Amino acid sequence: MKKSVIKQPENPEDSRQFVRKLLRDVRAMEKLLEDDAFETGIRRIGAEQEMFIVDEDFQPAPIALDLLKTLADDQFTTELGSFNIEYNLKPQVFGGTCLRKMEEELVSALTKAVSAATAHQSKIVLTGILPTLKPTDLTLENMTPYPRYHALNSALKERSGGQFSFQIEGADEFAIEHDNVMLEACNTSFQVHFQVAPSEFAHLYNITQVCTGPLMALAVNSPLLFGKRLWKETRIALFQHSVDTRSQGARGKMARVTFGSKWVDESVLEIFREDITRFRVLLKTEVDEDPFEAIKNGNAPKLAALMLHAGTVYRWNRACYGVSPSGQPHLRIENRIIPSGPTPLDEVANATFWFGLMVALSDEYKNIENVIHFDSAKSNFLNAARRGLDANITWVNGKSYAARDLIIDRLLPMARLGLRDRGIDADDSERYLDTIERRVRSRQTGSQWILNSFEKLKHRRTVSERLSIVTASIVEQQSELKPVHEWKLPAADASISWHSDYRLVSQVMTTDLFTVNEHELIELVASIMDWQNVQYVPVEDDHDNFVGLVNFQNILRHVLKHPGSNVPVSDTMDLNVPTIEKDSLTIDALRLMKDKSLSCLPVLSNGKLVGILTEEDFVSLARELLEERFTR
Repeated sequence: MKKSVIKQPENPEDSRQFVRKLLRDVRAMEKLLEDDAFETGIRRIGAEQEMFIVDEDFQPAPIALDLLKTLADDQFTTELGSFNIEYNLKPQVFGGTCLRKMEEELVSALTKAVSAATAHQSKIVLTGILPTLKPTDLTLENMTPYPRYHALNSALKERSGGQFSFQIEGADEFAIEHDNVMLEACNTSFQVHFQVAPSEFAHLYNITQVCTGPLMALAVNSPLLFGKRLWKETRIALFQHSVDTRSQGARGKMARVTFGSKWVDESVLEIFREDITRFRVLLKTEVDEDPFEAIKNGNAPKLAALMLHAGTVYRWNRACYGVSPSGQPHLRIENRIIPSGPTPLDEVANATFWFGLMVALSDEYKNIENVIHFDSAKSNFLNAARRGLDANITWVNGKSYAARDLIIDRLLPMARLGLRDRGIDADDSERYLDTIERRVRSRQTGSQWILNSFEKLKHRRTVSERLSIVTASIVEQQSELKPVHEWKLPAADASISWHSDYRLVSQVMTTDLFTVNEHELIELVASIMDWQNVQYVPVEDDHDNFVGLVNFQNILRHVLKHPGSNVPVSDTMDLNVPTIEKDSLTIDALRLMKDKSLSCLPVLSNGKLVGILTEEDFVSLARELLEERFTR
């Protein structure tokens, strides 16, 4: 599949031809199920590790292809963003020391990736969303230059009307309009696979849907996006919106990123049929294989059309078809909710909790759907993504628990029992589940560590500096391979390089602004200047567009000419004020202020005021640079 040419259908007939192959693949799967052709009697586990690449200043480094060339290892592969790579772990038979082997392979892969990155003056970061990512990193120039990624971008843009617009609310509020699918590249995960027999698929798939809420609560590791504090696992909201092709007011259509809409009743076919029913074809590939001919010849068909289409529907728990080393077809459940990081130990601990809870619940509840509503399982997942361990979870028989209490008092003992009954090495089971228990008792998830670190630096550093320091500390403490509950917060006086942290206007500007409407009374501006000790007040129109600026000289002229009058701001403000876009270079802003003899410079984004630059900002910047230079 990776070497196949993947592109958009060129016309309606091209699309119809691919749909015919898609339907043929579904019928072939029906045949395989009828013939009991799937591998059974063995359980395997596996995983995919996604990683960020950053430069020496901890900014995204779009060098994935160069890094992969240095690695020269087929288990490493590309991702959508050229500042990401992925490592595919070898499948392990579920039992004995499989969990230890998974961690050992992860550590080995991370060590190899770090070594290769060092050769390119770069570093590797395991985190759900890289703190130092900026909107300017999400350009098509930073998309991996493979046709399938550009085809996906074009197809999703067409379906969405050319823009991806959304808003996420947490401790802060974030809204964005973006013109490509690269928002998806903000997310990295640790995707875990669990092989199942066809006869148990529906039962185990429903079980994993139930497990998703508490697993999400303890695994959260993505609380920041572009410096905004949003969900404890912001990946969940961001990923859904980043590939959302639904139009405004679209009659309740399901998003392409989905938890699902109901329990699975009997068969894996229900998921694949729903994917075809609800979601139009985005991509196609040439399919030479006749799956029925392959079955007739005793071979497992690839079902390439079906797998390609299913890969454009992003279920948080995905049904996967594959071919085992024995040559038999098999089914897997892929869990996609676990974020990357904080360390391999943390990731394997998360997976261990999932594996153990899966088998324990499947033993205890033969019909899990009879004791918990589907909507409760879905709500648990979303609540946990928003609040992490602070979430409330509705468990079986409608009982509600604090996530922390449910995990410690009920679910960890169940997971321990489930792993014991499946022959997992007792020392390994205890090592990983003890890591979960200590994390939950300390309340220091990856997300909480990031938020606490970000807050600690609040009064000493700019937002950009804080994000760089947090990222640098992640890299340092990951290298020690200690679980996140043992991580220390970064020092407030941690040193960083200024080169990238002061490169853009958005990294230097003041964002805490006092503004007025153009129809306001000029005396209000005078009062604001007096109360807030500011010399400039930006002016906006009724649609929040920047239209002018009032400064102290404007106020003086008004007082001299119109004492006691009822004059609006629009009669006094300066028009045609020079401005600069937030993604401009700092040096360009400084040059503009010098050439125009400006003491302040409004910063805009799409006509909206987002910040202001003053002479004081540059004085502070110069002081920071001098302090760093003399302390080296």
